[in-house]
Amino acid sequence: MKKRFSIFAIVCTLLLGAYASFAQDSTAQAPATEQPAAVAADASTDTPEEQSFHQLVKEKFIEGGAPFMWPILICLILGLSISIERIIVLNLATTNTKKLLTQVEDALQKGGVEAAKNVTKNTKGPVASIFTQGLMRASEGVDMVEKSVVSYGGVEMGKLESGLIWISLFISLGPMLGFFGTVVGMVFAFDAIEAAGDISPQVVAGGMKIALITTVGGLIVGMVLQILYNYLVSKIDSLVNAMEDASISLVDLLVKYKLVK
Repeated sequence: MKKRFSIFAIVCTLLLGAYASFAQDSTAQAPATEQPAAVAADASTDTPEEQSFHQLVKEKFIEGGAPFMWPILICLILGLSISIERIIVLNLATTNTKKLLTQVEDALQKGGVEAAKNVTKNTKGPVASIFTQGLMRASEGVDMVEKSVVSYGGVEMGKLESGLIWISLFISLGPMLGFFGTVVGMVFAFDAIEAAGDISPQVVAGGMKIALITTVGGLIVGMVLQILYNYLVSKIDSLVNAMEDASISLVDLLVKYKLVK
């Protein structure tokens, strides 16, 4: 919980920094005062400076309109923060199962169940936690060991899947907000056509620009978070498979050394 709170604090800091940056750029893009004709003529002959990718993104963000682009950006940052937190947690939860099984087997040979529990308690990860629960039930027979392992495996799986529902929400919400901006931009375009009584490209361009930029922003959020979501799901599947295989191996070890009936 503390780790997730710290990541959200970093996200808030990033949002404030982004807001200050975009606000500064929007102020800089305000209409300048009129210049003499000679200066304007000289400026028109200059070749435009090539924009960096960062500057281009900020410019398009401002052109898309803050009421539509800020919710999309917030969805992206929150989705990324949860995804990064989950990636860190899942990578830390990954255990060398073969090494752990070897250590548990050696402990069972030398010191029995208590020695094996000391090994699993000092090892981090869901596999070690399941081993600990199974070893605690070793005196009650094989059936109780299997039931304990299965029940606690469900608990560990729930912990691994924590936060995925929020990532899924932002995957859906980002494109929806983008399409909402698209509809609003089209409404602005038709309002401009109605006010001008003309359907020329210059009249329609403003509303269409908002529509297209918000759509692109929403789709980018959905694509980026979908890739991270699929990675997390595949990581969880591999951890669950490792837990199931290790649980079967633990029961076999207990039966092998006749530590359960």
